[in-house]
Amino acid sequence: MKDDTVNPTNSFKDRPATVAVSKAQEFGAKAVGCASTGNLAAAVAAHAAKAGLPCYVFIPADTEANKVLQAATYGAKILSVNGTYDETNRLAAQASEEYGWAFANINIRPYYVEGSKTLAFEVCEQLGWSTPDSIVVPTGSGALLCAIWRAFNQFNELGLIDNKRIKVTAAQPHGCSPIVSAFKSNSSDVEPIEKPNTIAKSLAIGDPGDGLYTLRAIRESGGVAESATDEEILEAIQLLAKTEGIFAEPAGGVAIAVLKKLIDLGEIAPDEKIVCCITGSGFKASESILGSVSRPLEIEPTLESLSKVIN
Repeated sequence: MKDDTVNPTNSFKDRPATVAVSKAQEFGAKAVGCASTGNLAAAVAAHAAKAGLPCYVFIPADTEANKVLQAATYGAKILSVNGTYDETNRLAAQASEEYGWAFANINIRPYYVEGSKTLAFEVCEQLGWSTPDSIVVPTGSGALLCAIWRAFNQFNELGLIDNKRIKVTAAQPHGCSPIVSAFKSNSSDVEPIEKPNTIAKSLAIGDPGDGLYTLRAIRESGGVAESATDEEILEAIQLLAKTEGIFAEPAGGVAIAVLKKLIDLGEIAPDEKIVCCITGSGFKASESILGSVSRPLEIEPTLESLSKVIN
């Protein structure tokens, strides 16, 4: 498990955000920002606070409350858009052009996406400069998967790892899986999803910006693309928590659910070395998970009351 729940703002988005804000400073930007489904909002807001830059965050109105709270606490100006992520992203792009703001995943995106490569760099280092057979990546826009694939190729070119093809697999929620649909239909085009419907809101990107590149990386690596239902995602969150002590948000649950499904289907062999990306903490999406876990057992402050519930 590559556990990015322990990063400064509890998701993998700290990796690209720190690069984006650093480049914004280098370019003399007066303000930074992003369009986000939640995790990037918190990461950019935190790094902007450290850099002393104003921050404008555009989020869909249904973004999880804890993610909004986190970004707001860092001092960002939160703009909640009544629309999908794709509509939110479009407005943010217009704003960045209108006001000259440095938006992490828009006008300084070429630098921003490079930060995510550190996930794959660390995987190689932590495996003793060897590589996994396969890596399962929660996939929204596809930027993380593409960065991971690029990182492995670059380390190979530098001679830091063995020349071995690493299968890169995209994991998407069933309610928003345009890349999975394109892969399974053997299409070269990614058909947008107009109205995503999934508890994995951080992956609810109906028109993935790096969709075509993601398809290419999956196919070149010999990987696959698979989806998981909301029920499978919630079961996977609990499976991971109960076996590894890691509390993942639904995006991480997607990766675990897809891994389990691929093993059951025989797509991944039991003796393969697998890395599964856990991209964010469950505390960021607690309201989505709350209904699937058992409630506390209410007892009186007596041993007799306790014995009734533990026996």
